[in-house]
Amino acid sequence: MTLNNLSVISKNLYKRLKMAENNTENNEENVDTWQLCGKTLHSRLLLGTGGMTSIDIMEKSLVASGAEVATVALRRHAKTGVDIYGMLQRHNINVLPNTAGCKTAHDAVLTAKMARESLGTDWIKLEVIADDDTLLPDTREVLLAAEKLVEEGFSVLCYTNDDPIVARRLVSLGVKAVMPGGAPIGTGLGILNPRNIELIVQESKEAGVPVILDAGVGTASDVVKAFEIGCSGVLLASAVTRCPDPVKMGRAMAAAVTAGKLAHDAGRIPKREHALASSPVEGRAWADAVL
Repeated sequence: MTLNNLSVISKNLYKRLKMAENNTENNEENVDTWQLCGKTLHSRLLLGTGGMTSIDIMEKSLVASGAEVATVALRRHAKTGVDIYGMLQRHNINVLPNTAGCKTAHDAVLTAKMARESLGTDWIKLEVIADDDTLLPDTREVLLAAEKLVEEGFSVLCYTNDDPIVARRLVSLGVKAVMPGGAPIGTGLGILNPRNIELIVQESKEAGVPVILDAGVGTASDVVKAFEIGCSGVLLASAVTRCPDPVKMGRAMAAAVTAGKLAHDAGRIPKREHALASSPVEGRAWADAVL
């Protein structure tokens, strides 16, 4: 086969791939949407705004990722001169205030009320950490705060550990989303206990509550894994904000969401102990049949 023939084949293959891509884009049945706190979203990626080196990089990264929800710590919104809220509004990105840094249920509830007053939203990402070294959630305080905030009419998206029992209790309290950590915040270790996340997904989805992986994401493959497990969404920050090229990583994360969700919906093949040939034996040309 000549190089010219290969060139023609490559061009034809490219045309067919582009046609398939266009058909997929134009097919409304392939549009992936989901519900979060009563809103219809087209992106399953939520992005944290903490740690960005500049508002310009933050804006470009958000746009590149396609995220429609961004978390904002109330203290950053209140104390800095940077208009993060205004930037998010320009891009029609939903603001999700959080209670980052709170260590008691009392402080978290107070922070949530301040966020509702200043930002005009009932959405709150509940975080109550045990200490500044591990940044792991204090589940006792988390449960107390979640119960109080739900009673106060908040739409609570709750950061928790990967304990299915804690997740079950949060669902029973009425949170709008369970957000288990894949690994400690900022570590980039990925999903350390995928089986527990899978159990949380199974129970929470039966109750109609989405599971959003939160914390520990280091790169795009971690996002793919989260969706393959069955998570409805992924919230990440450090993987984008602390990498050498946040804008490019934002695009990578958007692609990872698509790949992971499609793979989950398509269904993986069963794992096997032994090899299984993909080509049938029937009709195979054997050497001794020719000799």
